Amino acid sequence: MSRLPRIDAHQHFWHYQPEAFPWIDSPRLARDFMPPQLTPLLDAHAIDGSIAVQARPCEPETDWLLTLAEQETRIKGVVGWVDVTSPQLTERLARWSQPALCGFRHLVQDEIDPAGWLARPEVARGINQLQRAGYCWDLLVTWRDLNAAAEFAGRHDAHWLVLDHCGKPDIARGARHWAEQVAPLAALPHVACKLSGLITEAGQGWQPETLLPFIDAALSLFGPERLMFGSDWPVCRLAGDYAQVHSLCEQAIGGLSADEQDAIRGGTASRIYQLEV
Repeated sequence: MSRLPRIDAHQHFWHYQPEAFPWIDSPRLARDFMPPQLTPLLDAHAIDGSIAVQARPCEPETDWLLTLAEQETRIKGVVGWVDVTSPQLTERLARWSQPALCGFRHLVQDEIDPAGWLARPEVARGINQLQRAGYCWDLLVTWRDLNAAAEFAGRHDAHWLVLDHCGKPDIARGARHWAEQVAPLAALPHVACKLSGLITEAGQGWQPETLLPFIDAALSLFGPERLMFGSDWPVCRLAGDYAQVHSLCEQAIGGLSADEQDAIRGGTASRIYQLEV
């Protein structure tokens, strides 16, 4: 029997231009990162493809990623950006018909008031419309706004919501504190979580024994059927490399059943994002 596809559920591409990526302030990231750099990393870890996630909050970013997906068979899905608050959201969505477009996200963490943004009525209207259209929504918040994210998710249960980077935990306060914070979100059956971004939150010099308890807690709260591996490449380069991110996840799931491991390695992402793999 052939194995399920393995998917890196969260990575980025960009042609680096300082004015387009003001959030990039490290020489480790201030250059181009394109499919030819990712492909050998996927090959080295027997990963079949990836989901390319927006790195700029503009609709040309979505256009560009979809063009890349048409050219690169290893890009199995695109999480793009659209102005969900726009009264013209229907017309904006109609621009895209590519099957690779599986969801959208907004950099909520960068809003002056993330909790306030999540509560805006025009955001609610837009998310409702996206969910009716069958698009997933990636939630990008930090641990400071997990309670607001849970309230938001409770109002939007018509389709999948995906918590990026485990909600960016406060690593210093430990996994038990994070588990208490994220439990209300995890209790909602339409919320999934990406095992991604943890090494960046921990910073350089991180140790597996610091981060493994967070993955263990995620397994207890979400279960393998709502968890997915994501490298967050190339952002992970701020604190390590692709191999280290992959090894951390593999170490954490080594004691699970084959079916549970398959879910985290790609089955969950394929199902939730409805990937054509």
